[in-house]
Amino acid sequence: MKKIFVIVCFLIVIIGCKSETKNVNSIQESESETISILDTLSLKLNANNKWIANVETHEGITKMDSIISAFKKGTENDYKALGSNLSKQTGYIIKHCSMKGEPHDQLHVVLIPMLDEISILREEDSEEKTKFALHNLEQLISAYFKFFRV
Repeated sequence: MKKIFVIVCFLIVIIGCKSETKNVNSIQESESETISILDTLSLKLNANNKWIANVETHEGITKMDSIISAFKKGTENDYKALGSNLSKQTGYIIKHCSMKGEPHDQLHVVLIPMLDEISILREEDSEEKTKFALHNLEQLISAYFKFFRV
């Protein structure tokens, strides 16, 4: 079930986002972070600058960060509800995606693993696994803010 959810989310991201051909020659790697899909892609800066994200993507990630902060401050431990709330935000991001080219591709490096961690929160019963997924998700959100801006 989890694998099907991730595959469906991945297809939605691919289909829902408008794609454009890459201009790899204009990108200079100076700082990168190892967040990978199948260990082949790494998140990198745009010639020492942050990538520009569309407003909706930035709003969605910011809201995810707020949802997680509120969850951690509260007394509720319903990771499935947390996953559901975060999933709504990723749905919003995917639906409103207008990014193209290399910024769009770099967003996928961080967004696809987020979808996987959120599916763990939504489906897993093990508190240890959900806490680890939440920690990973926080790291991915932190990486987003390190490498993207509006």
